[in-house]
Amino acid sequence: MLLASMVLVLREVLEAAFLVSLLMLLSRQFNLSSRWVGLALVMGLLGAAIYGFNIDIVSPLFEGGGQEVVNASVQMAIYLLCALLIFVAVFYSLRSDIPTPQIIFLMLLIVMLAVVREGSEIMIYLSGFFRVDGMFIPVAAGSMIGVGIGVSVGVVFYYSLGTLRESVRTIAGLVFLALVAVGMMSQATQLLIQADWLPSQYALWDSSWLVDEQSVTGQLLYALLGYEATPAPLQVLVYGLSLLLMAGLVIAAVRCRRGQHSAAKG
Repeated sequence: MLLASMVLVLREVLEAAFLVSLLMLLSRQFNLSSRWVGLALVMGLLGAAIYGFNIDIVSPLFEGGGQEVVNASVQMAIYLLCALLIFVAVFYSLRSDIPTPQIIFLMLLIVMLAVVREGSEIMIYLSGFFRVDGMFIPVAAGSMIGVGIGVSVGVVFYYSLGTLRESVRTIAGLVFLALVAVGMMSQATQLLIQADWLPSQYALWDSSWLVDEQSVTGQLLYALLGYEATPAPLQVLVYGLSLLLMAGLVIAAVRCRRGQHSAAKG
């Protein structure tokens, strides 16, 4: 159980860790204070506790698919907030009139929702073993190891991107942020399929022979790219459309910036 708990919790923590690392990097690029991170984590943990303790109320909603629908809604909200943040970041890059409060508010919301989503899953998982004799301690120990590894990977990821040149660092950070957000849309689609809000489908392919989802590489790819070994056709479709929307927003932001620059010159 120790190893199983470690893998499960690592999967949840990695996604939030990558998001926090990427947003802290973006905050650094815009010379913003990082105090918002602590507030976002505290609010997220508080929200996770409220959600986790009330899961018995949430689960029966929507004909028994309450937890899946709420989790999917949170992930879709994170995607939309990330899309808006990327648009603003590209539009205001290399400018001095950055809307600091708005950017900080967006980043705070993203981290808070991510912690609520992942933190509540860990709390619900742990609570299932709380009263089981001889099970809680190994499960808790495995969970702590998973949290430690996930946070460590996030720290290494942050400092690794920080070693890149400024222009490359900004582009890499925004690309990875878009990929994490797009992966969440794929996961949200899977959750809605589980809740019977979307039609159940056979897997489009099975790449577990190449990269097993339960392996360390699989966990990293799941958190960073939304990798799944057996995706449904709807998941692939949503992933592609979400990626196209992100690309469209970047193109729109670049064009808006160029249009304003040309108007200012004129």
